[in-house]
Amino acid sequence: MTVEIDVLNSLKEVYDPEIPLNIVDLGLVKGIHVKDNNLEVVMTLTTPKCPLEKYIKNTIIRHLRKDFPQFEDISIQLDFSQPWTTKDISPEGLQRLRELGWNV
Repeated sequence: MTVEIDVLNSLKEVYDPEIPLNIVDLGLVKGIHVKDNNLEVVMTLTTPKCPLEKYIKNTIIRHLRKDFPQFEDISIQLDFSQPWTTKDISPEGLQRLRELGWNV
């Protein structure tokens, strides 16, 4: 489970390009799965038709390849079974957004 926690902590350095919050505190990361030399991140986006989907996925993969070169394959699986809402934002994320003047 340590690798999953390390990956989650690493993903806290990846920010949504439209919202000044990292993708973990934003509540986009739903799961991290490690099997053999493969890493899979299960996540959602703020909207299923997000125009920045490719950018976000590529940014995550680039970041994880840098931090975890031991993985042969890194993949991102999108899961929209539970639509994202502001209720998914962590308490720390909500506080940060409120400090920036967001009404959440």
